[in-house]
Amino acid sequence: MEITAAVNALSALAHETRLSVFRRLVQAGPEGVPAGELARGLDVIANTMSAHLNVLGHAGLVQSRRVGRSIIYSATYDRMTDLLAYLMEDCCGGSPEVCAPLAAVVNDAACCVTAPGSTQ
Repeated sequence: MEITAAVNALSALAHETRLSVFRRLVQAGPEGVPAGELARGLDVIANTMSAHLNVLGHAGLVQSRRVGRSIIYSATYDRMTDLLAYLMEDCCGGSPEVCAPLAAVVNDAACCVTAPGSTQ
């Protein structure tokens, strides 16, 4: 990821509502969430939600698709991964203990944990 793309993504996330929207979309998974449901869930008026989704979309963090009369938004996981990788690229600086707490966060993330008895 180039620095300009990282700055755009971080700028898009540097707003309470947009960060909340993005987190909800990440939690929702690839199936996404209708725009109206996002607006109601965060108590944001529809045109304001549309503006926030537009900013996130321009940063490449969300994508949309039309299903009937609804527009469904979902997180762009590849872009999120690229941004996290960019931020972590030079983390340790030769000292792995610096990033060890972050590795623990990733290992404990709900989506990254393998259920007991399952195979991945």
